[in-house]
Parts: sequence; structure tokens; C-alpha cells
Amino acid sequence: MQRPTPDTILRSHKMRFGAEVRNGSTRFKIWAPKCKSMKLKLKGQRSLIDLDAVGDGWHRVDVEGVGAGTLYKYVLPDGTAIPDPTSRHQPEGIHGFSEVIDPRTFVWTDRDWKGRPWEEAIIYELHVGTFTEEGTFAAAASRLDHLVNLGVTAVQLMPVAEFFGKFNWGYDGAMWFAPSANYGRPEDLKAFIDAAHRRSMMVFLDVVYNHFGPHGNYLPAIAPIFTKKHESPWGEAINFDGPGAEVVRELVVESALYWTTEFNFDGLRFDAVHTMADDAPTHILEVLSARLRASRPHRHTHLIVENSDNQEVWLRRNSGAEPVHYTAQWNDDVHHLLHAAATGENTGYYADFDNFEERSGMLGRALAEGFAYQGEMKPHEGMERGEPSGGLPATAFVVYMQDHDQVGNRVKGDRITRIAHDDAVKALTAIYLLSPQIPMLFQGEEWASSRPFPFFSDVPVELRETVRKGRQEELKSAPEHADPDKPNVEEAVDPTSTKTFASAKLDWSNLRQDPHKFWLQHYRSLIDLRRMEIVPRLLGQNGFAGKYELLGIKSVLVTWVMGDGSTLRLYANLSEETQEGVQAIRGRRMFLQGYADEARLGPWTVLWTVEL
Repeated sequence: MQRPTPDTILRSHKMRFGAEVRNGSTRFKIWAPKCKSMKLKLKGQRSLIDLDAVGDGWHRVDVEGVGAGTLYKYVLPDGTAIPDPTSRHQPEGIHGFSEVIDPRTFVWTDRDWKGRPWEEAIIYELHVGTFTEEGTFAAAASRLDHLVNLGVTAVQLMPVAEFFGKFNWGYDGAMWFAPSANYGRPEDLKAFIDAAHRRSMMVFLDVVYNHFGPHGNYLPAIAPIFTKKHESPWGEAINFDGPGAEVVRELVVESALYWTTEFNFDGLRFDAVHTMADDAPTHILEVLSARLRASRPHRHTHLIVENSDNQEVWLRRNSGAEPVHYTAQWNDDVHHLLHAAATGENTGYYADFDNFEERSGMLGRALAEGFAYQGEMKPHEGMERGEPSGGLPATAFVVYMQDHDQVGNRVKGDRITRIAHDDAVKALTAIYLLSPQIPMLFQGEEWASSRPFPFFSDVPVELRETVRKGRQEELKSAPEHADPDKPNVEEAVDPTSTKTFASAKLDWSNLRQDPHKFWLQHYRSLIDLRRMEIVPRLLGQNGFAGKYELLGIKSVLVTWVMGDGSTLRLYANLSEETQEGVQAIRGRRMFLQGYADEARLGPWTVLWTVEL
């Protein structure tokens, strides 16, 4: 092991779960309350090793002379050999032998790294397997300077937890502690994060604790990981509140702490938390946020949620304007409103934002207050949705024009530059990149990549046809299905095909060619303007700081009182027609896309002003 220097640090997280390298031995431990006995199988050895039952469903054994690099499996009473469900690495894939990892052998160089304030976050969402042609952590690290030059301050990785096969979006992960071997070894992921920190860039990880993927989850055979008390979109729900839930809850917490401590992630994005049913006195989401924040009191730790229920309670601030639980939520309402305006799409969930006379007001409300729906009935869903959010600061929301869901859940995975006019797209970028809400780009967006990002998922051969048909059924609820001018679901690409996966790999060679070169400069200019004009004004912004008013049926004025006492204004006309009768424009003109005078806003015009 390399000896640490004053500028390096060794970092590991002592876990209750998984194999633990000790001095001259390895402790193997597994929670298997459904099994009276467990055995350990070391690859290359014929004899099995008995584990001791130590109470509460735990089995444990210390094996002398075994260290990092050892491959092992557990053997159930019926003779079935399984990988460690809490393995740190699966070099042979999700069904293969697990590898003993000693986290202390990686030498970090980021001793002084404390993260960055949330107000400085400009997030870039990427999928490791398609971000580069190689599709590895190491290859992604080689592109970090591009993100630095773009002005990005935070990378958000789509889920990397081990999954079946060679390619997947990541939301079918089956092992909560093992980075996918498709992308490299655990040390490669650490090297990526270390390299980002050297460039003053944060790294967040998308984690999935609402379900397991359909292949490779061995926990149900040994432990009460699921409960029949609740249902989820994927079947039985994770057991957060039934018999055995205490250890299941600790498993989730340990996984989250493992990523932030052992891998030094600066934050986590929690997938679809509205599907995490929990009737326990303290909800698992409250436990997660409290434990994560307490583990790093002197570090910036940013916790983001995806929550279709739009619950304000998880985003509340304390008297010091700090997050009580979660830092921010992805703001689907703003995305849907911007997308519907630019594309004219009004089917599926875009139907909730279809009324043109109301759309501008809804956009104003979502930008000023966070949620467009704050308890009102959503026509498409047929139910009331959301909670009042005006008391939250703008930074409690992450805003974007594209993300993996909104691109990938289209029939062909089309990006917005393929379905909307350039003027409309430029207007949308000017709104979301300069908004007081925290902006997030999706990989390749900054140069208007011509590559799609369709849904892809490797599955066993015998299940491919079932997955293809299932995907088509899912797409029938997507916005395109009811639009006669859009591709039919039968035209959807095959999600199980390697060609589909390959089609999503970014076209880096187009970066210096027109029109991609233009788009890249457009994004750089807007991000640079945000850094100079918006970011310094965010700190100290309180709730109830935003308000809006209609300038006409098609246009809106949104006003924010910023943390430094200045007033930021957005004048926006997201239509193809000029808006007449606009009130006098106030403040110093900071940015103009389109044209504006004292009485008119031109088509697809976005004007930002600031007044001290």
C-alpha cells in the first residue's frame, strides 16, 4: 500500500454489511434470517467454511490469511451458491463471485476538499456507459476538463450500482454497494471523483432505494427485504416498516453512507422517493437525511430528491435558511411547461400544461414559487397534486430543459433540438440557465448532440421479447402516443439491443463542427453570465422571494428579491407571435434573447434584468 503523504488521505467506511479486511484476515458477515446456517465458498478451494450464527439473523466468520482480491460466494442450506448481496465488487458480473475489497488501499489527494456551497451548483447529468465511447469511469475522467471549461461545477452520475448484463440505465441495480464492473473497478470510480475534486468540481450519485432490478437480487432468498403491506410500481415494496425492517432500514442507510464516505461523493440524488412507502414513526427519508448530514458536519453535503407528489415538507429550511432534510427537488413542472411551449406537445402528462391561456401563469408560478400545482387537480392524473411551496427559496429546486427521463422516455429517445425550433430552444436555455433555481444539463445538450438517448436494458435472451412488448406498453402512457404526428410506439427502438445502447454514445467528434460549435458557445456564455450575475446573489435568498404576473396571454414577468437585496426580473414570451402592450421594462438589461422594447416582446424573447 502506498504510504500517505501530507497531501494524501486514506478513506474507508466501517460497515455492518459485507466482507471486511482486517489485520491478516477477512471477516465475512451476512444478514440471512431465513437461513439456519450459511457456508462460505472461496474460489479455487474445494472445501466450504461454516459461518457462525451470531444472533438476529447474522452469520459471521473470520478467515485468516485471506485478504483483498479474494473471490467468494455464500452457500445456502439447500446448496445454492450466491454472490454477496452487499458485495463491494462483482468482477464476473452480477451472478459471479464477489471480490473482497480493501478500501484503504486507494490513496486520495483531496484532503482539503470540503465541497462547494449549493448556490454554486451547475449540474451536469451523465450516464457513464454512454458519456464516452469506452463507457468507463476512467474515460469519463478524461473528459472532465471539457466540463470545467463549460463552467459545470457538479457532475451527477446516473446510477452505477451493479446490474445484469452489459448495459442499463442503472435503475435496475441489484447490489447497493458494488459499482458496476462494466464501468471499471471501485478504485476507478474513486479516481474519477478524486480527479473531479482536484478541478473544484462536485460529484453526486443517483441512488435507487425504492426497488431492486429484476435480475441478480438474492436478498429475498435470505432476508425479509420486501413487504406485502405496500405495493410499488415494481411489485412488492421495500420493507421499511414491517418485521425485520430495522435491519433493512440500516441496509439503506449504510449504502448511502458508503457512497458519501468511502467514495467521497458530495451528495446523492434519491430516485422516486414518492414510491418509498413507510408507516414507521420516523420515515426512512428523515432517517437518511439526518444520518448523512450528521456523518459529515464540516462538509457540504447536498441531498436531492425526485418526488412526483411535490411534497414541500421534505424541502423545508430551518431558521438559518439551511435544509432540514433535503437540499432540493427536481422540478418537473418547469420542464413540462417549457417543453410544451417549445414543442406544442399537449398529450400524456403534458396535457396538464396544455391550456395556453393558463400556461404562462403556471410557468410564472413554477419559476417564482417552485411547484405549478400546489394542491390543485391535475387533469391528466385525475387527482390533486402538490403542496404550497412559495415559502421555499428558489434554490430548493433543480431546473432543466432535458434529463434522462424526458429524453429517454420518448419513442426514439429524441432530444429537444430535433423536435423544436432553434429559437425556442435558445429561449428555454436562457430561462433555465439564468433562473435562481439550480440548473442541470443533460450530457451532450451543450453542443446539441445529434445522438438520441433511448431507453436500453440488457436482459437474458429468453426475456427480450417480453421486455420489448412491455416497453411498448409503457410508452402508451407517454406524451407522444396520442399525437398522430409523432412516432407510434411500435416504432420504438429495441431496448435490449446493443445497437440501441451504442446509438446513445455521445458524438464528441462533432464538438467543433457547425451547428454544434455554436450551441457550445451559447451554453458557455450563459453559464459564464450565471456565474457572474446570478450565483453571487443567491446566498441569503429567503422564501416568498418570487412573484409573477401575466403580461398577456402568451407572456409573463417573474420577479425575485435576491439574497443581496437586488431585484431580478424575467420577461418571457414563449410563442411565435409578438406580445404587445408590455409594461415599461425596469432594471439593467443583463441578457436578451430575441428583441424587446418598452411595449413589445418579440417571438421567443427572453429578457433578464437586474436592479439594485
